Amino acid sequence: MTIPHNFDLQAELAKCKTAEDLTGKNGLVQRLIGGMLEQMLQKEMDEHLGYEKHSPEGHHSGNSRNGRTKKTLKSNYGEIELEVPRDRNSEFEPIAVKKRQRSISEFDNKIISMYAKGMTTRDIQSHIHELYGFEMSPAMISNITEKVIEVATDWQARPLQSVYPIVFFDAIHYKVKEGGKVVSKAAYTCLGIDNEGKKDILGLWIGESEGAKFWLKVCSELHNRGVKDILIACIDGLKALPDSIRAVFPDVKIQLCVIHMIRNSIKYIPIKHAKEFIVDLKAIYGAITVELAEQNLEKLRVKWDGSYPLAVKPWISHWDNIRTFFEFSAPIRRIIYTTNAVESLHRQFRKVTKNKAVFPTDEALFKMLFLAARDVSKKWTMPIREWKTVISHLALAYGERLGLAND
Repeated sequence: MTIPHNFDLQAELAKCKTAEDLTGKNGLVQRLIGGMLEQMLQKEMDEHLGYEKHSPEGHHSGNSRNGRTKKTLKSNYGEIELEVPRDRNSEFEPIAVKKRQRSISEFDNKIISMYAKGMTTRDIQSHIHELYGFEMSPAMISNITEKVIEVATDWQARPLQSVYPIVFFDAIHYKVKEGGKVVSKAAYTCLGIDNEGKKDILGLWIGESEGAKFWLKVCSELHNRGVKDILIACIDGLKALPDSIRAVFPDVKIQLCVIHMIRNSIKYIPIKHAKEFIVDLKAIYGAITVELAEQNLEKLRVKWDGSYPLAVKPWISHWDNIRTFFEFSAPIRRIIYTTNAVESLHRQFRKVTKNKAVFPTDEALFKMLFLAARDVSKKWTMPIREWKTVISHLALAYGERLGLAND
């Protein structure tokens, strides 16, 4: 099944009239993968023997090629017939297709893994060529990664826990082609902490630029997938987001990200006053009790509101959604006073999407983010720090509501 030197991919594609011609039994993809695997095996044999086929270097070398063995492999595109090269001393141990291997579905997974780490189809094509010495078209790589959509769709619709103690809500923005134009889209992320203290990405949604209406849709979908209660929702500064969350989860406590609040205030403060202003802010969010925090907030208002009202007023107008973390012990405060947990996830998203200035479709963006999310979440095997203490304190505070997690 070795691919001939004069193989013309475009000509072969032109012969394909149906999807069956492309991916069905004896279809083009099946033949190409088989041919490429044979080339990989021939390359491995060259490395094993130390010389290329028909090279005079092989004369009297002590080992040589000794024909081929037929082998049938299962793949995502049906059964593939291979001819595996043998050596006279029976020492050849192939890597691309191991001796007792009967399936090569993992080959697709390797390509998907490279794609998940942010490699473009062209990067993957070049990487495979460098490793194995054969060409794999970007179209074929795209076809392999397209299979991810079905898996991602199932993941997005999976049932969820009935109660999540903490959920972080945030969005990250990308450029996507739509209707012949490039528009800004928001990728909405919900990162939950489950009752065992483990992080869980509850879903990813691609929609219009971040807005309360779409967040309401996200919350409704979470509810439809089984989430009946969220104890604490951690958010950034989107004005109407608390109302969107409470519309679906009326008993939720909202915690605005204190770090976002600080950043938004500082941009209105001249450099000469920034250090002093930050000290006064720290006296608020670093207070031991909410009473002391409110006392220090009043001092901030009296001192700075006349000069820099845009830096001060958000702390006053949003205080009900900032003060939530004062209701809890230090281990819980450290988790909820910032949205850093979901922002850390978004930093990983940026790493894998940095080579994509514009995505061709919403689906292409969703596919890449799902793969990145799947890659990152493999590392989340342990509960977050101090979780036993956290869950004990939450159980005292919420009692029966938290007990729903065991339904």
